[in-house]
Amino acid sequence: MKKIGLILLIIGFVVAGATSVSAATIGLYDLEFNIDGILSNPISGDPVPAGVDDSGFNYTNGLGMLTIALSGGGSHFVGLFVDHEIDEATNTYFNENGAAIGTAAGQSWEIDEPGYLGGDIYTNFSNSALDNSNNVPAGSEDDVSMALGWDFILDTDKTAVIDFMISTTAPGGFYLNQKDPDSLVDIYFSSTLDLEGDVPPIPEPATLLLLGTGLVGLCASQRKKLFKK
Repeated sequence: MKKIGLILLIIGFVVAGATSVSAATIGLYDLEFNIDGILSNPISGDPVPAGVDDSGFNYTNGLGMLTIALSGGGSHFVGLFVDHEIDEATNTYFNENGAAIGTAAGQSWEIDEPGYLGGDIYTNFSNSALDNSNNVPAGSEDDVSMALGWDFILDTDKTAVIDFMISTTAPGGFYLNQKDPDSLVDIYFSSTLDLEGDVPPIPEPATLLLLGTGLVGLCASQRKKLFKK
């Protein structure tokens, strides 16, 4: 009987622990867009910028996908800053750490205290100059915020489509990771950039005339061949 009681007690602890992890509360404290140096914070009441699709994003827990479509030739910067809190009511907001996983091909990033106590991530983000550093690694827990950005040159016939994904499931490739070691909960932040378009140029009038003449000649030649047969 003692063994059965001990087993039931252990099972109870395991179930309680699993329930605690699954019931962890993730909240979005802050979010800001930077599109070509223009900042917009929907959390503070700013309108969602033109070209942003947020239909797949939850502004309460800060999970989901944000898609930004941008056209116009020249140099561009598109970035997203986020500040999540994990189980803040249970174990505060300054017990978390971050990590950058993989190789950041073509994008800039930063993990830092959001700026209330010395972090420079928000300043760098506002200046479109993320510094590719993690100032809140494991062992130096604090309030964690993250940012990703793309700096690119766009051809006039192209459209850039940037996806920002935030999830509790690790993606492939490069991503940022925010961890609450007390709740055993992770947030994963990643992004992709695709160039779409390749609009074919409209032929000049002279080109159209030559094309039309060629088609007429081809048709005439085919008619002659038919008559000869």
